[in-house]
Amino acid sequence: MKTGSAYGTHRVLEPLGVLPQGAWKIDNAMAIFDNEILIDVSALNIDAASFTQIKNEAQGDLAQIERSVLGIVQQRGKMHNPVTGSGGMLIGAVREIGPALAGKIDLKVGDKIATLVSLSLTPLRIDEVVRLHLQQDQIEIVGQAILFETGLYAKLPEDIPEKLALAVLDVAGAPAQTARLVQAGDTVVVIGGGGKSGTLCLYEARKRAGPTGCIIGVSPFEKDCQRMQALGWADHALQVDATDALGLMQAVSGVTQGRLADVVINCVNIPNTEMGSILATREHGKIYFFSMATSFTAAALGAEGAAKDVEMIVGNGYAVGHAQHALDLLRESAPLRRLFEELYV
Repeated sequence: MKTGSAYGTHRVLEPLGVLPQGAWKIDNAMAIFDNEILIDVSALNIDAASFTQIKNEAQGDLAQIERSVLGIVQQRGKMHNPVTGSGGMLIGAVREIGPALAGKIDLKVGDKIATLVSLSLTPLRIDEVVRLHLQQDQIEIVGQAILFETGLYAKLPEDIPEKLALAVLDVAGAPAQTARLVQAGDTVVVIGGGGKSGTLCLYEARKRAGPTGCIIGVSPFEKDCQRMQALGWADHALQVDATDALGLMQAVSGVTQGRLADVVINCVNIPNTEMGSILATREHGKIYFFSMATSFTAAALGAEGAAKDVEMIVGNGYAVGHAQHALDLLRESAPLRRLFEELYV
């Protein structure tokens, strides 16, 4: 059995010299190297920006969505959407552990895990698509995947159903980073506050900002705004299209007496919301772009063009302890758990 790179570079087919995430194509043969883990995959959680793009292109046709997903994996050896550049994550059961990892990891054959690294770098083979869950961005499959030596994972908890854990762990980085950024008394805007990651961020922001803070949720959809108001974590739920930069700035200005936001969390799954985020942020404020639909070129040059001195943070989906943190939010908030069970299971 061969020894592979801890970072998976031995799997890169095209172009050579890059890491698996940046590669156009990787080797998805399922014979493992001695420092890899083989997983029997039961479900994929496709990144929201990616799945939205695939669904829109297919105009909701289930057969075409299935063909698109299979085509990407067959062409690239991984679920790496060439349009959005994003992937997702998976759940499955450990089938084989390379001998070089024996005693170094807390896994055994049969353990059910969720991978905490992107599908855009994960060797994946899909043998069968069992079922599509369009509203949950989930696909049940029969297939296998490879986790590299440096690949992050979380054992699935016994007190939270698999699909619920999958939905939460897919966006675990968002509430963890929100917890780092938001301080007591802050004014926080969550763009996409009615979605999966946005809801977690609203709840986390409310905890961190406390009673003296102001939490503002943003969504173009009335039902999302009604839900945000009903949950009680947002002081204001603004029904605004975040692609309308001036409209969003004016709406946030109107409920903050012109002060704007200390922190903006962008969780949307569509492009062209960079300028809305920037204009809604006060001078020297912070923006966390969790959305994989973000153009960081547009964000950087847009802030420069608008003469806004703001700190912009790349949406790193990993933070130390982020998986446990996200699962604990479900455990501590019954309304949050009920909502996720209704919408994402």
